Amino acid sequence: MAAVFLTIDQILRLYTYVIILSAVFSWLYAFNIVNSRNQIVASIGRVLYQLTEPVYAPIRRILPAVGGLDLSPIVVLFAIYFIRVFLQTSIAPMFGVIY
Repeated sequence: MAAVFLTIDQILRLYTYVIILSAVFSWLYAFNIVNSRNQIVASIGRVLYQLTEPVYAPIRRILPAVGGLDLSPIVVLFAIYFIRVFLQTSIAPMFGVIY
């Protein structure tokens, strides 16, 4: 059972990095620091968009942009943090798993 909890925790940790990379990439793209016509840059942007948009879209429907800022990545990061802490402190100990 420990392997299941550790795998879920690792997936959530990796998705946190994807969200951070997506935010940094969007800033670089918005300020024209990266060349949007470059195929590698475009493919990185597409991959990050495809990985994050399914999670962001429902949040964006509920939480509108505030002053042009998209708060959905922050909401997702808080949700991931809550899930990880909940797994580590409440669920895993019920099965005898200690982190």
